[in-house]
Amino acid sequence: MAQVATRVAIGSDHAGFKYKERIREHLTAKGIAVSDFGTDSEQSVDYPHFIKLAANAVASGRCDAGIVLGGSGNGEAMVANKTRGIRCALCWSVESAKLAKEHNNANMISLGQRLISLETALMIVDTWLAAEFGGGRHQRRLEQIAEIEIVSFRD
Repeated sequence: MAQVATRVAIGSDHAGFKYKERIREHLTAKGIAVSDFGTDSEQSVDYPHFIKLAANAVASGRCDAGIVLGGSGNGEAMVANKTRGIRCALCWSVESAKLAKEHNNANMISLGQRLISLETALMIVDTWLAAEFGGGRHQRRLEQIAEIEIVSFRD
């Protein structure tokens, strides 16, 4: 049985702001508590600050999962993945979201507002949240990723 996320962190830059707002509303309507780490408008901002806050909330356990957004989602995924314990997958389709959870147990996803429709973004979020980690051979690989993370932080 999948552990359902009841607390989701969300953050974006200006280029992901509109979808962030709609996803926040969508999740809240489903009874999911959303911690919004900004930004608060479409005014140009540097995204690392906002994404770091969302990633830290997930890594610390204050939130069960996280969603970050930008124009392409690439930079946001890169920032989130700098946080120890975060596995943020850049998702562009429902299938990529499903596999991100099933194979990689992604605890965060990144979306590109300029690259996918709002309808697709909402389907990605719902699919990812509902998917279950497959364990098995995938667990072994997650342990290898965690070891790389530990070694990298020691260097």
